[in-house]
Amino acid sequence: MPEPLEFEEPVAALQREIDALLQLPQTDARDRQIDVLRRRIETARRELYSSLTPWQRVLVARHPERPALDDFIQRIFTDFLEIHGDRRFADDHAILTGFARYKGEPVMLVGHVKGRDTKEKIFRNFGYARPEGYRKALRAMRLAEKFRRPILVFVDTPAAYPGMESEERGVAEAIAVNLREMTLLDTPILVVITGEGGSGGALGIAVGDVVLMQEFAIYSVIPPEGCAAILWRDASKKVEAAAALKLTAPDLLKAGIIDEIVPEPIGGAHVDPAAAAAELDQALSRRLAEISALDSATRLERRFEKFRRMGRAGVDFVDEG
Repeated sequence: MPEPLEFEEPVAALQREIDALLQLPQTDARDRQIDVLRRRIETARRELYSSLTPWQRVLVARHPERPALDDFIQRIFTDFLEIHGDRRFADDHAILTGFARYKGEPVMLVGHVKGRDTKEKIFRNFGYARPEGYRKALRAMRLAEKFRRPILVFVDTPAAYPGMESEERGVAEAIAVNLREMTLLDTPILVVITGEGGSGGALGIAVGDVVLMQEFAIYSVIPPEGCAAILWRDASKKVEAAAALKLTAPDLLKAGIIDEIVPEPIGGAHVDPAAAAAELDQALSRRLAEISALDSATRLERRFEKFRRMGRAGVDFVDEG
């Protein structure tokens, strides 16, 4: 069982009972009791996840065992060949790029990687990309455009790396260039928010024809802790900040920021990564077929209009000349 989150104590208590029973000799009575407890766990999870608060969704999105790009590469794609370096400074390990095949067709993969254990997290800089990461991503996407390959982007980062060296090497400029260039790339671009979509660190690779979002992912201009520190000078008000930011998938779908919510297994993607990958696979296949069927001019015009109208869903527009 994955590490329980703070609000999952009822589930954790039932799991502890199962663990204790598993230490006993196997009998029919013991197995029946375990089956009853497992059904209770499923019911408890269903009740908890049917009414998560925004802050609880933040915790799910940040779960250390939540599947990310490297997991989806193993489950959904084949023949992955990684691309390294931005050809200007270095290879940023917080962003993974490379050629792959999806259902036999060539695609380009781009996305954040946070890492699992301590060693890998340090290697990946906890998913905080530096300027060279965004420039590597753009280099890969331009290759995709050159070879007429669709681009599949997987977003999962708290933010761009805010350190001094990142500022010295122009992280704001790198993100701004990506925003401009991704609107113009003449190839289908499909974006998926899989975990945290944090600030410009996320948006720097998140301009696409369609933006999907997993059910318990988050997408926001700033993390709740940062928002609370700025607005209330008190980071402990992160729960209130999470509600105010409207960072959940239903909020963002209503605002027109994303195009579709990809369902997750009860309890979140980390409980059953295989089922989560299967749901994402279905959405990717359907949406990629839709945007690939469009001619270049129509696709680029729709992409431009999508981001012009973003956040103003349901509002009548006036031509301002």
